[in-house]
Amino acid sequence: MEINTLLDKAREYLPENKVNLVMAAYKRALEAHQGQLRRSGGPFVAHPLQAAITLAELHLDAETLAAALLHDVPEDCGVPLEDIESEFGPQVSRLVDGVTKLRGLGWRKEATGLRSKNQNENLRKMLVAMSEDLRVILIKLADRLHNMSTLDALPAKKRHEIAQETLDIYAPLAHRLGMRSVKWQLEDLSFRYLEPKEYRQVSRLIATKLDEREDFVSEVTETLRQKLQEANIKATVVGRPKHIYSTYQKIKKYSMQGKAFSDIHDLFALRVLVDSVSDCYKALGTIHNYWHPITEEFDDYIANPKDNGYQSLHTTVMCKGITHLEIQIRTNEMHQVAKDGVAAHWLYKGGEKGETSFEDKIHWLHELDELSEEVDSEEFVESVKNDVLSDRVYIYSPKGEIKELPKGATPLDFAFRVHTDLGYRCIGAKVNERLMPLNYQLNNADVVEIIAAKTGKGPSLDWLNPALGYIKTSHSRNKIRQWFNKQERGQNIERGRQLLEKEFKRLEINPVRIEKLARQFKFANTDDFLSTLGSGGINLGQITQRLNAELEPQEAAIEISPIKKVAPSQVKVLGVGNLSTRLAACCHPLPGDKIIGYITQGRGITIHQKNCLNIINEEEKERLIAVSWGDVEELYPVNIQVDSWDRVGLLNDISHVLTEEGVNITDFKMAEHDSIRSMYVTMQIKSVVQLNKIMSKIRSVGSVMAVFRKGERDAS
Repeated sequence: MEINTLLDKAREYLPENKVNLVMAAYKRALEAHQGQLRRSGGPFVAHPLQAAITLAELHLDAETLAAALLHDVPEDCGVPLEDIESEFGPQVSRLVDGVTKLRGLGWRKEATGLRSKNQNENLRKMLVAMSEDLRVILIKLADRLHNMSTLDALPAKKRHEIAQETLDIYAPLAHRLGMRSVKWQLEDLSFRYLEPKEYRQVSRLIATKLDEREDFVSEVTETLRQKLQEANIKATVVGRPKHIYSTYQKIKKYSMQGKAFSDIHDLFALRVLVDSVSDCYKALGTIHNYWHPITEEFDDYIANPKDNGYQSLHTTVMCKGITHLEIQIRTNEMHQVAKDGVAAHWLYKGGEKGETSFEDKIHWLHELDELSEEVDSEEFVESVKNDVLSDRVYIYSPKGEIKELPKGATPLDFAFRVHTDLGYRCIGAKVNERLMPLNYQLNNADVVEIIAAKTGKGPSLDWLNPALGYIKTSHSRNKIRQWFNKQERGQNIERGRQLLEKEFKRLEINPVRIEKLARQFKFANTDDFLSTLGSGGINLGQITQRLNAELEPQEAAIEISPIKKVAPSQVKVLGVGNLSTRLAACCHPLPGDKIIGYITQGRGITIHQKNCLNIINEEEKERLIAVSWGDVEELYPVNIQVDSWDRVGLLNDISHVLTEEGVNITDFKMAEHDSIRSMYVTMQIKSVVQLNKIMSKIRSVGSVMAVFRKGERDAS
């Protein structure tokens, strides 16, 4: 029976009185879920039981195991939390309550690719609950892991949504907590449902190399064991398994470099486990004496641990003269932490509160509380994704202190991470003893020295402009906003006005009525709007999105030379053709787009895309009318913008794409700003399908950062 599996695992590290608590929780869950079945047809209690077994494998405390067994009881069985507290104590009750509050919190993306405010608020609640007691999210991860293993019982659409949510949120969260074994399982299971064809292909590729890889690993494993034994180093040497999703990621990366699957060298990997840190370095010396090391592929995470507690020596050597062999060297305790992350803390430290090194490892969790109070839900979600769940780089100060930052962070982010005042006074930076711009993206192991003014002149508002790339972290952004919020309202209004005028000039467009723009952002008056802009509460990226969609559809004009006109029969109004219609210049609808009509006084009906900002924000909804596409064969004008880094041959590569697709270009303009080249192309298109194909090809051109159609942004 599976309950015996749980009890056996619990007895490996818990005293008998604690095992009795786990057994009592199981009996209560079994009683409460009596007669309930899962969608797969099995007894419902099997789900909380499997979640508890996962946590027992991580050696979590008895209260956590009991809470895992009971986490569905209040909501699914109607058992009051008070009853759970009286039977199992306040600690179990709090954990059950924390997990119960997370039930049904989804982060499914809408059709627009965006999450709703409610979904963002749900994610905020989960992460704040996690910061209050880490065990809540450990139970949630175990719960999700078992749900992913039984996903076949759900409809295809639901499977896809849950798998995407798992890959976006739960797998990165497990990684951030150092729980690699859970992370890998979540990634592989998500990949299976999101990309079933690719999943099968990669699985077959790995299987075809299995015999060859096992023979090779067996041979080098035995060789290394002998060499370590000769050096009097007690060690366990094992082959390191490669997971399906991580292999898929490497295949994609190698494919972009023109390499084949057979070129992926770190499919061959060994792990060496020893008793002490000194043995780690002795083993490293023995390995480097026998096999030639590749110096640029060595990392010492023992001297410089990762923020989630991970420690290990990583080295890559030339084995047999031709094969790259990756080797990880660590102690047995480091291996437990590497596999189970912060969950291993309960095994080695007993979960004691206030243990300094453990609190340091999860300091970022406590920052969530502060962050959640400073920003709205949408920005909180983006901040967590960028600052918490993203890849990390480790940066040194000149004195050797290490600061962990999200990948893409800049010297300014480093300055604000060291101290807020240093960020305010920052006027320059040296990276590896060379002067670098403040928007330089830092790399792992960079040494950063901040050049600061003696007196605080305050930050530049340009630092908040996302197009300029000065900051990556929400921590820096919030500190800069706090500084501007303290300035006089009059100064902020004037600064906002200047920024707006500067943006009009940069985009080469005629100024828009500020009153209209203020209403678009839901401000009662222009002063409030300008003050918020001037203090950094609204950034210029948001303004630009509004400006790219012309705010007055009835006054808009197509900015290119005339081409074929739309025949009256090509758009039907309420099913009837031959009515006076024209295409809106703000969103340039194409056959295939979802469209709607706008009754323009004295000018017939203007056809917009349904997701056009002007339609979404239209106050006179009674002027909107249903329309549909008829049979169309004409060409349509469409404007796209291509943002890229400048390089030789770029224009030729983009022109080649357009020539290949046989489209006619009717207008072309180019502008440069802040080291970014923007190309504005007007072309004749048959349908939205053809346009999407062209934009996809342009995105794949080297140095291209973004391609988007007028009226919408695509940050691909």
